[in-house]
Amino acid sequence: MSGIASASSPQETLRGFGRRARHLVTSSPSRFAIIIFASLILLFTGLLSLPLSSAEGTVTPLSDALFTAMSTICVTGLSTVDMASHWSPFGNVLLFIGVNIGGMGVLTLASVMGMVISKRLGLRAKLLAAGDTNPMRAHGGPVNESQTVRLGEVGQLLTTVALSTLVIELSVALMLYPALVWAGIDPFAALWEAPYYAAMSFTNTGFTPNAGGVTVFADDYLVLTILMISMFLGSIGFPVIYTLAKHVWHVKRWSLHSKLTLITTGLLFVLGAAVFLLLEFDNPATFGSMDAGETTMNAFFLSAMTRSGGFNVIEMSDLNGSSMLVACMLMFVGGGSASTAGGIKVTTLAVLAIAVWSEAKGRQSVEVYGRRIPSDVQRVALSVVAWGATVVALSTVIIAQLTKADIIDVLFDVISAFGTVGLSSGLTAELPDSASYVLAATIFMGRVGTVTLAAAVAATSRSQLYSLPVERPIVG
Repeated sequence: MSGIASASSPQETLRGFGRRARHLVTSSPSRFAIIIFASLILLFTGLLSLPLSSAEGTVTPLSDALFTAMSTICVTGLSTVDMASHWSPFGNVLLFIGVNIGGMGVLTLASVMGMVISKRLGLRAKLLAAGDTNPMRAHGGPVNESQTVRLGEVGQLLTTVALSTLVIELSVALMLYPALVWAGIDPFAALWEAPYYAAMSFTNTGFTPNAGGVTVFADDYLVLTILMISMFLGSIGFPVIYTLAKHVWHVKRWSLHSKLTLITTGLLFVLGAAVFLLLEFDNPATFGSMDAGETTMNAFFLSAMTRSGGFNVIEMSDLNGSSMLVACMLMFVGGGSASTAGGIKVTTLAVLAIAVWSEAKGRQSVEVYGRRIPSDVQRVALSVVAWGATVVALSTVIIAQLTKADIIDVLFDVISAFGTVGLSSGLTAELPDSASYVLAATIFMGRVGTVTLAAAVAATSRSQLYSLPVERPIVG
């Protein structure tokens, strides 16, 4: 009997592990998402540390491997090593795979892995997946009957995420290949660089496979335009892509989330370019030495890439201090929700702006485009900004103390890390190991998302069946 019991114990252990995993998936999908992302980062850290991954066949130091893995899985684009020369072909393939995995998003990835382990998505996991990927959920508020019916589409939406990633990257690569060849890239080398650039632009990462990066295409408007379009598609988010695919010519049927995302993204793109033109037109290190056409193109490219793209034609350290501050603002906002971009998200900014406008007009509720934005969405928006600002402030203070570097350079790289942008003032490549770990943690916080982290920390949600007396503190 003892032999039978001992023989069955490994099976019981596996079954017990399976039960615990299913409970984790269905009861706390946010926490499960963080575990999955952290596990992927550790896995890629180990793989990138291998001698096979480096061009010189040596072991990559832990700090560099961990930072690169964090930047890859979190589709950030910052690096402590020279990406064009440090990694071997095997290492570059790892980076290519890693950004595509990370680009699918933390919640989407968690939902897919949850389906593999639990064979089904529990109701809470479905609600969470719907909240991040279902455009119907963007109508806001408690889940009503129409949204509950739509929960059955979660599997379809997750499939849409994977297929849209594949189709868009393939299309961008097919457009980039002839453009790269016309730009003077060897046709054989372009076979690798085209899909690499397609993946890095759509996922808003910003790694480049060639020495000099995008600066070699500074005068090639075709390549720059394709990269901007790919970055834009990645930054608007999968809910918007899903809505446009179904109702591209029927604007009235677009969800409020899609309208706010596209309008805010367009406004920031144009306003950002205009501000950069105004601030840099007489700077000889940037736009001052260019003609009108080059200046306009580079202003729009800079505006697009500071939103999360990560590619740069001009050196960030050459910008005026005022322009770097504007770039910090754009990076902090980032792109759309459930997208490959980071930041606090454009819909967060839109909701807060609409709330401020409604308060100034004396309205009792926050309304836009014939829809009322519920108070819980406004509270989430405030929480995201508050937590994001806290993370940026703490990281900036710690790294400034560790490096004694110029505060604008530290702030720029910290916000770039939090917003998973990938632009750098040049500081990141010179960071000591201690500061690189802090910046890596900032990347993780920015990519996983403050709301997801908060949901993971909260073990349970308690409902309060009573209301306390009202008292108004003095505000402002």
